[in-house]
Amino acid sequence: MKLYITPGSPYARMARIVVLEKGLGDRVEIVAARTRAVDSPYYAIAPSGRVPYLVRDDGSALEDSAVICAWLDQVDGRPLFDLPPGEAGWEARRLEAMARSLMDGVAVWLRELSRPVHERSPGLIAHEAARAGRICDVWEREIAHPWMHAPLNMAQIALACALGIEARNPDFRWRAGRQALTEWFTQIMTRRSFAATAPV
Repeated sequence: MKLYITPGSPYARMARIVVLEKGLGDRVEIVAARTRAVDSPYYAIAPSGRVPYLVRDDGSALEDSAVICAWLDQVDGRPLFDLPPGEAGWEARRLEAMARSLMDGVAVWLRELSRPVHERSPGLIAHEAARAGRICDVWEREIAHPWMHAPLNMAQIALACALGIEARNPDFRWRAGRQALTEWFTQIMTRRSFAATAPV
């Protein structure tokens, strides 16, 4: 299998973490994709140009980090990241959705900063910065939720990858006044799969 990624993508990082946690390194080749470039050869592989993008052994492909992570978790018949049943499962989904919401907004913010200065939208940047601040305030309370301290799960992976965007966006200053969230992030970053996939 081939997993197409860009080193700085938090979405691709999620898939890379699942590959490492599942011990699939000998089955999944990580391939750096060239995105956001006119006529990139990557577009012949992934027409959307998005990452991650997984081409399976039979030639069929999957895109979207949630779909790819779920498939990689199930491929060996020994899933690590299945959701618990009942209300606990809905709580897990709620937390993952909130983590992905943070990631989506901060990713939009980061993409805007990658544009030439004269093409950036100050209004969009201010909107996403404010939204990120609000969500991080909620996470300062929610980080005490038992699911965020359970064995590694997709809500934890999504939140850590979202917060990790700080490495590429120095204006994303989420730590100040959020001690519980900072301590949680510092601890999870010691995990080998997170350290190995740190943004560049």
